[in-house]
Amino acid sequence: MSRLDSAIRRLEAQRACLDFACEAIAGRPGPVFELGLGNGRTYDHLRSRLGEARAIYVFERKVAAHPDCIPPDERLYLGDFAETLPRAAAEHSGRVVLAHADMGSGDEAANARLAAFVSQALAPALAPGALVLSDQTLTLEGAETLDLPQGVAPGRYHLYRVPSAV
Repeated sequence: MSRLDSAIRRLEAQRACLDFACEAIAGRPGPVFELGLGNGRTYDHLRSRLGEARAIYVFERKVAAHPDCIPPDERLYLGDFAETLPRAAAEHSGRVVLAHADMGSGDEAANARLAAFVSQALAPALAPGALVLSDQTLTLEGAETLDLPQGVAPGRYHLYRVPSAV
């Protein structure tokens, strides 16, 4: 498979997973975390699917997105995940209904370290029954791994549901 074909499949998988998640949380209040702004494509997609009223908090080391795809300052956590994610998790403790992490770098060892950190640091922010989507395998204690939407190859993306409150 060419790198172009691989990129297209990754983006199609990402869109299918995001659309699934947006539909699943449609009736639930609560903010959304977008870990990694990049050029702003997935933030823009979430914003268009969820509406402007839904608070989407974005995490990025350095903003380099298309100007139309940059969140307002009050919804942007600028800096390293190691500093911004624990602070945001405390500020939004137990309320985040959807988190999307697109953070792969191509360096497998670095990806594994970041995924382990994000799994631990994100957990306190998540509401009971929250959905988490990631391009990397996460280890969220007690979370259920969900089936991927039709047409998404196993391992291409990862979907998790946090346990609901008992």
